[in-house]
Amino acid sequence: MSVPRALGDGIRRVNGAPALFVGMVLVTLLLALPLSLVLGGMLEAHLGRSMAADTAASGVNYDWWQEFRGQATGIGTTFVPSIVGFGAVLDNLSALLDNEPLATAIAGATTAWLIIWSFLSGGVLDRYARRRPTRASGFFAACGTHFWRFVRLGVAALLMYYVLFAFIHPLLFDSIYPRLTHDLPVERTAFGIRVGLYVIFLVLLLYCNLLLDYARVRIVVEDRRSALGGLMAGARFVGRHPGAVVLYAMNGALYVGLVAAYALLSPGAPGGGVRMWLTLGLGQLYILGRHYVKLLFYASQTSYFQGALAHASYTSAPAVVWPESPAAEAILHADSVAP
Repeated sequence: MSVPRALGDGIRRVNGAPALFVGMVLVTLLLALPLSLVLGGMLEAHLGRSMAADTAASGVNYDWWQEFRGQATGIGTTFVPSIVGFGAVLDNLSALLDNEPLATAIAGATTAWLIIWSFLSGGVLDRYARRRPTRASGFFAACGTHFWRFVRLGVAALLMYYVLFAFIHPLLFDSIYPRLTHDLPVERTAFGIRVGLYVIFLVLLLYCNLLLDYARVRIVVEDRRSALGGLMAGARFVGRHPGAVVLYAMNGALYVGLVAAYALLSPGAPGGGVRMWLTLGLGQLYILGRHYVKLLFYASQTSYFQGALAHASYTSAPAVVWPESPAAEAILHADSVAP
């Protein structure tokens, strides 16, 4: 299967399973809702019935904002001007590249999301691999089947990311960067060197993500029980099929396009009335688009793998229990499935 065909097939698989998209959005909303309520309570308690409350209701009051930040604790420390519009995207990217620690409350919510997604992603990949409705029983059966395998894979992923952020990042920015920029007379040159190091680190990070994506695909499609075996198999697949990298880059380009559109359309600090609702609405549309692209990564990579290797000589023998692996089902129904 060619890369563009895999991408198009991935789009059809995502569009053909709208319940997965809606469910993913709802899970994210439910995780974010408690933090939003806590933050809302802190803002309400600080504003009270003061004149600052009236000013904040009609627009941004930076004087009050700075006062609130000065006394905020917990989740309140994340209520900063950079959360407005496109600034939130840039702030997250900057925190990632500069290896800044997450706030405790955000780290807790992120951990909860990773655990929940480790459970749900098995059912998501299984649904995309089968290309047919699996209903709630089949979906959650696949989730339960693959959850502990993905947990073990998550431990391997944690080790990979630990090496990247604990050793590679300091090597690039605390050792190599100072040596390269020592006594440089031109600031633009130092900035260019730093950007180049950012690119190197980002490429390494994305390559790890790519290996983990295909490890998940192979674990689900081939019903692999070994997380380490799935990771090694994913690495072999990526090494032998350059199209996997091209497909990842094409999906990444779609995400970059989404970010660029959000940057162009998103207004600055919102005022009251229509402008405030426009800012909020565009932000929610960006979140929806980001969820769609994430699912597209999984669906298109599953399609590409199945088109390249998912046939009898490359699949592991499935256990004789329901549900069978997507690879086994594809073999059993190969004659009845249209190319």
